[in-house]
Amino acid sequence: MANSTAHHPAFMFLRSEYIDALNVTVQEFEHTVTGAKHFHIASENDENVFLVGLKTVPMDSCGVAHILEHTVLCGSERFPVRDPFFMMIRRSLNTFMNAFTSSDWTAYPFASKNKKDFNNLLDVYLDAVFFSRLDELDFSQEGHRLEFAEPDNAESELTFKGVVFNEMKGAMSSTTSVLWQTLTKYLFPNNTYHFNSGGEPTDIPDLSYQDLLAFYRTHYHPSNAVFMTFGDIPAETLQAEFEAKVLNRFERLPVEDQVSVPNAKRYFSPVRVEEGYAADEVKEDGSHVVVGWLLGESTDLNQQFEAQLLSSVLLDNSASPLLRVLENSDLGRAPSPMCGLEDSNKEMSFMCGLEGVKREDAPKVEALVLSTLESIAEKGVPQDMVDAMLHQLELSQREIGGGSYPYGLQLILAGLSTAVHAGDVIAQLDLDPVINAMREKVQDQDYIPNLIKTLLLSNAHRVTLTLSPDAALEARRNQAEKDRLSKIKAALSDVEKQQIIARSAALKARQSQVDDMSILPKVGLEDVPARLPEYEHEKVAGELPITFYPQGTNGLVYQQLVVDLPALDEEETEHLPLFSSMMTELGIGGADYLAVQERQAQVCGGLGASNSIRATIEDRQALNGYFILSSKALVPNVKAMSELLKDTMLNVRFDEVSRVKELVAQRRARREQSITGQGHSLAMTAASSAISGLAAQQEKWSGMSGIRAAIALDDAIKADIKTAENILAIFKRLHEKLLQANKQLLLVAEPQHEATVLQEVQSVFADLPVGSAQTKFAMSAVDAKVNVAWLTSTQVSFCSKAFRTAYGDHPDVAALTVLGGFLRNGFLHRAIREQGGAYGGGATFDGSTGSFRFYSYRDPRLTETLSDFDASIEWVLNETHTEEALEEAILGVIGSMDKPGSPAGEAQSDFYVYLHGRSLAYREAFRAKILAVTIEQLKQVARTYLTKENENIAVVTSTSKRGELEALGFDIQTL
Repeated sequence: MANSTAHHPAFMFLRSEYIDALNVTVQEFEHTVTGAKHFHIASENDENVFLVGLKTVPMDSCGVAHILEHTVLCGSERFPVRDPFFMMIRRSLNTFMNAFTSSDWTAYPFASKNKKDFNNLLDVYLDAVFFSRLDELDFSQEGHRLEFAEPDNAESELTFKGVVFNEMKGAMSSTTSVLWQTLTKYLFPNNTYHFNSGGEPTDIPDLSYQDLLAFYRTHYHPSNAVFMTFGDIPAETLQAEFEAKVLNRFERLPVEDQVSVPNAKRYFSPVRVEEGYAADEVKEDGSHVVVGWLLGESTDLNQQFEAQLLSSVLLDNSASPLLRVLENSDLGRAPSPMCGLEDSNKEMSFMCGLEGVKREDAPKVEALVLSTLESIAEKGVPQDMVDAMLHQLELSQREIGGGSYPYGLQLILAGLSTAVHAGDVIAQLDLDPVINAMREKVQDQDYIPNLIKTLLLSNAHRVTLTLSPDAALEARRNQAEKDRLSKIKAALSDVEKQQIIARSAALKARQSQVDDMSILPKVGLEDVPARLPEYEHEKVAGELPITFYPQGTNGLVYQQLVVDLPALDEEETEHLPLFSSMMTELGIGGADYLAVQERQAQVCGGLGASNSIRATIEDRQALNGYFILSSKALVPNVKAMSELLKDTMLNVRFDEVSRVKELVAQRRARREQSITGQGHSLAMTAASSAISGLAAQQEKWSGMSGIRAAIALDDAIKADIKTAENILAIFKRLHEKLLQANKQLLLVAEPQHEATVLQEVQSVFADLPVGSAQTKFAMSAVDAKVNVAWLTSTQVSFCSKAFRTAYGDHPDVAALTVLGGFLRNGFLHRAIREQGGAYGGGATFDGSTGSFRFYSYRDPRLTETLSDFDASIEWVLNETHTEEALEEAILGVIGSMDKPGSPAGEAQSDFYVYLHGRSLAYREAFRAKILAVTIEQLKQVARTYLTKENENIAVVTSTSKRGELEALGFDIQTL
């Protein structure tokens, strides 16, 4: 890759370095007038990424940085429309658009593969961040406001409303979030990390509009900003835009006005604290105990990677010495979700502990952690375990990740905290020199023990937090809010009451106004790529068929053993996900699970097992199912990885009863913690559960019923260990059926390694029994109705309605797919988010089950939102709609269809869509139908399928709503 240093005259070139492991060149520039930094990651990748980050350092928990992140995106100098951010989502082919508030920075990133679209978004983002209008009504909508329950009736109850206010009520319903915020409050006694940057619901109403403006003036300045970009657009081109659109209007901030984060005041002796968290009931073993240490600065790369290595050695897998003790301890149910290193703040912290602890055992947990560390420091750590952790560091650096973030954004975020705190971004991204230096250091047998002593055992800045359940906490919190509002209302003059009413009316009018969207740039259907990409691959025939995809994987090989799912009985089907989650966590042959965990860490990036189950195109009740064993490794380790994969498939052990007990407890903990973060998905899964056999089983596996089953299984095993033995017997039956089933291999690697990889893999799998079972996985058909309410500990609601619709290649499927975005853009976003105050809401078509689903997320309302779902249907049927609105909805669908993944992820996705019968011709025909959808078709499918007779309802909400929901006829369910 050419290492160009060309730059705009307004910028100084500082340095440039090619990073071989990433195949990118990182360039660093500085704006001569303002001092703004620009880091450009030059790549041949055409998915260009932009991010502007600002150091934001709130000194209270009013949520000013978070509310500002929302309000900044509500209109700017050049684009004075009410909601340019959400409007641009609809007028764009972006592959990513968002904004983040972290503990000490706020960032505004986007990505696109279309150059016109990239430039459009760059225009809007630059203007939004540096020239925001910050209208007071937008602050009222996004942050907080006082409003009467009946907005025009001053005699009705006074309430707090606001998107961020409700978002944080939802966020702080999560025990994990409470744990994190409480622990950092004590770890950082005097700086910004002491506070909740997202905002505490009790504190958010204290933030004034003037406070918001003052924070914007001091923090949203180029001198306090870092620009970070990735892709094939030259740095010089990008800088010309930065200069012309923003930087030429600013001078450098005086030194005394520049934002900084002082280091935390250090303790001279450890601190022990106890606080509570809201729970439906107080369980004897419901406490969390976490021990946390404050470490050195994350911008010191030597300190950072020493801390990362130590954390990995202690906690990476079940064979790691500290995690092993925590998993095996009878003092708690499972290791704490806080376990690990937090290195994104200016100063790092290391945490570990247990959940599911008896409150009186908290001192024992602390003693267990400290004695374990002392023992490890005294005895040392096996050299091969340390080497394996360095191997994992190298693997993680080289991997081009997929998931929800573009690869370029992943690299940018890896360097953002370092950039914000003026560290060495290039060194942060180029790990090879650090790993090589570490390899030298770890040859000293005392290196890891000395790190344990200096960073942890001799470190007096230690906090032990006990967080215990409090069944009355939510009621006290709600009562305190009511009392506060009653006091405010009692003190209101008639004039002030009318001002509240007038502001509510003004906000509603603003939310209902129709902006001139033509002032915003856009792409159109003419900018949509004509065809879907084709992925070159080779089929290698043999008893064990192999499909090889040549992809740019940066020196990694991805391997999957794909097994046809055979017919399973009801018990085996119920336990299939549990089997998959545990199979790679158990022993193999004569080796116990600890030895297997060590072997995995030494040769690959871990093993995983999963299932790919989809209904056939022809019938939603008929299925194709596959069991998948996956791994990835560096090219030199491909043979060792293949041997491990094969050994796991053939020789997994089903006799480690205590291990199953541990894994079930950990799974329960993870599932319980997931509710407030994915409540909308859980509600949609429940609402859809009566539509097909697969949908019903998905609810039993991964929905609220699945969470309840995970809790019940853990309790049953604790009561009688024979339950775990019975589980292993089911696993053994399931495994025997898989061994008899047909198998094939999927390989993804760089083309130059194809011959080597195939040779190594074929030599290992030559004697694998390929199976010949002809039975096929199936489930009983389901077609019923749902009207269910799941009650749990949460301050907000998650609402959903689901409708059984056309499926597969039916002509209505394209219109149903477009309808979701059309309803969200035109009605639901305004009604549920802006007016209703929920953090999110919308509608979507689920092609896997043939269901159309409405949802809301972190919603202060319940029945009103369900009514808004109905009102949106009336809106689409009875209003006149524009072709522009239709085009925006179609663009959204095409953008999601065309969203790129990682090189390996794209190959794997291509393999499975073919495996499930969705050929390229089928997908391109569907794409053509999407592009041809008409407004009349949208009305026709809404009229046909979105009817009261076809309606299913599910909500996940607070236990305080029980009476209201029972009166409405809901089937009440609890965990």
